[in-house]
Amino acid sequence: MCRSIKVLRERDVAATDEEIAAAALQYVRKISGYRVPSRANETAFNDAVDEVTIASKRLLTTLRYGARA
Repeated sequence: MCRSIKVLRERDVAATDEEIAAAALQYVRKISGYRVPSRANETAFNDAVDEVTIASKRLLTTLRYGARA
């Protein structure tokens, strides 16, 4: 799923806000089936992109490198 989303977790280079937002947009496009949502769905689509962006930033800032399960 979402092969066009690049891996943002790198040890030496932090992902930029733009990279995280672009990945969130690709994810929401994939799961919603919309490249561009209809006007009726635009708010829900944009809200989802914002929420996925926030969750992704939180995840990337809290992951520890070298940690094993």
